[in-house]
Amino acid sequence: LSGCCFSNRRPAKDSQDKMVLTILLRNRITKAEGGKIMTFYEKMRLVCLRIPRGKVATYGQIAMLCGKPGNSRQVGYGLRENLAGADIPAFRVVNGKGELSGAQHFLVSDLQRTLLAEDGVPTYWNGHCWCVDLKKYGWETSQADAVAFEKAFATPEDHLDLGL
Repeated sequence: LSGCCFSNRRPAKDSQDKMVLTILLRNRITKAEGGKIMTFYEKMRLVCLRIPRGKVATYGQIAMLCGKPGNSRQVGYGLRENLAGADIPAFRVVNGKGELSGAQHFLVSDLQRTLLAEDGVPTYWNGHCWCVDLKKYGWETSQADAVAFEKAFATPEDHLDLGL
């Protein structure tokens, strides 16, 4: 039972390090140089703050840039609950079809559309909701951008330089 949580004996230091590394890799948590573990929502904050003016990003795109592809719902939850900070430009985030799917979570129902218009991003009515043309106004990111974010996540905040 050595290394088991029910054991009275503590696992060896090497075994502890392996367990921590396994947990970090499994959860894709990045440990910054200062020893601080960066949460998904801290990563999300950095990504959202980099969405350029006049562009929008999708929930899935943000999740992918945070190292968790497929966690678009977690991005939506984080935005709705202000887990990445209340000052991030949440209005620049739309669903994968370009729909303003999070608009109901703003204080005023048309606030997201209004803020996008002020940002230079026009919206159109598709028959059941307001949308953005992702081909024209979508934030284009690449694998190189994902690598740059991963490096930034491992750097203390005062040394961040994404070069994006």
